[in-house]
Amino acid sequence: MTRKSVIMFLAASVVGLLFSLTSVQAGEAVEGTAKADKLEQCVEPTAVMRRNHFEFIKHQRDLTVHNGIRSNKHSLSGCVDCHARKDASGKAVPVNAEGQFCSGCHDYAAVSLDCFSCHRTVPGEK
Repeated sequence: MTRKSVIMFLAASVVGLLFSLTSVQAGEAVEGTAKADKLEQCVEPTAVMRRNHFEFIKHQRDLTVHNGIRSNKHSLSGCVDCHARKDASGKAVPVNAEGQFCSGCHDYAAVSLDCFSCHRTVPGEK
């Protein structure tokens, strides 16, 4: 290995280490603290939700916005209320935060996550 290769390797290692430290400091969610973690299944079977959740949300949007019909079965706020985890201090971690429920799958599938530019990412206070 040349000196330049060693320096490049060390620089990449340091950047990776710094990146991992910043993601931990951003507030990691505690496994098992979401309502969904305690349930057997979602409002639909898991395979159905993985494949069709966007269609359900889009359909719910149309019913609510265009027709004024509000229901909770496929509402985005219901998803957030159920899937948002809490950090070690008990504060809700946004579902679209790095490594969390929504962002984890959307990152894996390389799909843009636009919902939360308007909608809340943590459960609303009652």
